[in-house]
Amino acid sequence: MKAMPWNWTCLLSHLLMVGMGSSTLLPRQPPPLTQKRSFVTFRGEPTEGFNHLVVDERTGHIYLGAVNRIYKLSSDLKVLVTHQTGPDEDNPKCYPPRIVQTCNEPLTTTNNVNKMLLIDYKENRLIACGSLYQGICKLLRLEDLFKLGEPFHKKEHYLSGVNESGSVFGVIVSYSNLDDKLFIATAVDGKPEYFPTISSRKLTKNSEADGMFAYVFHDEFVASMIKIPSDTFTVIPDFDIYYVYGFSSGNFVYFLTLQPEMVSPPGSTTKEQVYTSKLVRLCKEDTAFNSYVEVPIGCERGGVEYRLLQAAYLSKAGAVLGRTLSVRPDDDLLFTVFSKGQKRKMKSLDESALCIFILKQINDRIKERLQSCYRGEGTLDLAWLKVKDIPCSSADNYIPSWASLDSHHHWL
Repeated sequence: MKAMPWNWTCLLSHLLMVGMGSSTLLPRQPPPLTQKRSFVTFRGEPTEGFNHLVVDERTGHIYLGAVNRIYKLSSDLKVLVTHQTGPDEDNPKCYPPRIVQTCNEPLTTTNNVNKMLLIDYKENRLIACGSLYQGICKLLRLEDLFKLGEPFHKKEHYLSGVNESGSVFGVIVSYSNLDDKLFIATAVDGKPEYFPTISSRKLTKNSEADGMFAYVFHDEFVASMIKIPSDTFTVIPDFDIYYVYGFSSGNFVYFLTLQPEMVSPPGSTTKEQVYTSKLVRLCKEDTAFNSYVEVPIGCERGGVEYRLLQAAYLSKAGAVLGRTLSVRPDDDLLFTVFSKGQKRKMKSLDESALCIFILKQINDRIKERLQSCYRGEGTLDLAWLKVKDIPCSSADNYIPSWASLDSHHHWL
């Protein structure tokens, strides 16, 4: 696939950072407790683990993605409905899955780990994707978790071969008079020939339609996807892109990632593998993924860098924080948690920090980098695409300084 990916090699400076355990937004003296608070609880089957949770913003109903089950709970955690998703006979080496083609690998009773849980509000259904059969998804009716569809007979229906819970993120882009899109980002676990790391899929109105999860665009040369070249694995054998969070805002879809890279420590002639955090952005309407851009993201305090992303969440500024950051209450803010370490992928035991980014300022920085790259300044430092830096090329039609990214996304 031909794409025009750009990369920004500068660390994004933090806009606000609060050390874990303290916050300037909390009252100095907490009000005295007048009564003991009570909490409601929910406990699933002893052998289960909970993987994902989504809340219906219209009804308050809670949907839990667990191992071998999907739960629908009331707002006070009463079980309303359950839907069993596993276990079943499977082998992760079977591709295509044995449900569509005979597999010579030994089959064993295998749990179905929920890897993605999304509410499709437009069609009143839940998209629940599991680890069985290379990542099969079910479409369940929100009301009673009745199975509306389970596409499995095409290779596009297998979204990810990774069996870990936090390996897949999906973002729905909704339209009033067209079928919606589903952007899928996933680790590929050494199978780049089978699974694109990011793709845009059709989310059809009919849950049993033949085109469900088909690529939005796909011809002989170009498709709505990004694939990691197999050559990359010769340099970093265990290379992968791990997706920590995904969201949409304005004309763009964003994913926050962890990626390995090889660096030379000061005074050393050998390279070692560390992890770096990057923000990936795509235009919603870009069917060929030419707008792909990724930028390193992190924050620092007192000369200490926090570069290993642990979690993220998009929300509005609100009145109080908006005044603190000099933004409007309805501006999008990206709340992130980083740790100091870069040697381990996740769950670092090192010191952590909460960092808040104003999304508009991130977009402004991306625009500046795009403009400089069109002027031939800098390199494309994309570890997943090439094993060495590629210089930016001069272009006569680079983005003018007065252009607004939010209203002219077709320039990317």
